[in-house]
Amino acid sequence: MSGHSKWATIKHKKGALDAKRGRLFTKLIKEITMAARLGGGDPVGNPRLRKAIDDAKAVNMPAENIKRGIQRGTGELPGVTYEEVTYEGYGPGGVAVLIDAMTDNKNRTLPEIRTIFSKHGGNLGESGSVRFLFQKKGYISIEKEKATEDAVMEAAIEAGAEDVRTTEQAHEIVTDPETLSSVKAHFEQKGLPLAVAEVDMIPTTEVSLDARKADQMMKLMEALEDHDDIQHVWANFDFEEAG
Repeated sequence: MSGHSKWATIKHKKGALDAKRGRLFTKLIKEITMAARLGGGDPVGNPRLRKAIDDAKAVNMPAENIKRGIQRGTGELPGVTYEEVTYEGYGPGGVAVLIDAMTDNKNRTLPEIRTIFSKHGGNLGESGSVRFLFQKKGYISIEKEKATEDAVMEAAIEAGAEDVRTTEQAHEIVTDPETLSSVKAHFEQKGLPLAVAEVDMIPTTEVSLDARKADQMMKLMEALEDHDDIQHVWANFDFEEAG
């Protein structure tokens, strides 16, 4: 999970910059709209919508933007109809890359994503080519210096988490996807500051990269994350950080 942890931490640190560019708001509004369309506009009975609203509030999205996103999803306001699409591919060194996208035009999005892969030493794969290398799990990350390993372990056991691991950067907690919200709430009650708390596709194996390929891989991840139609990117890479 090391490469996964590194990318999650990098994303967390660059979140403020993404918000300034408006990309994060765009992605969150799409998720709110899709969640409301599929599960209704009441967050009490719609866990996906509840999570999307929580994420939007965490980056100070205005309540009016959230409301309009929900109303577009429920049909109360006109709006673009998005379709959820999964793309699979390979990065430098044979790294498996799994992408969740939301688009109103697959004929535009597919070639754009293919171009991003080819520009950064990778290639788009067939459906099913890498998905089997990932498991859907709840994932929580706490920056290492912000909590002790003992405190994290104790909270994880109390909350019924599946696994805990400490890396050089963070404490990582893995849960069943269905129990993520309750585990997250327990950690928050304990006063433990969460850097990341989301349902993720966790890699079951990892590809170790040398410094050159790791740099290529990070640039590929950033380029994919910056695409407006891409909601989530997961990859199974690891690398040694420069001392």
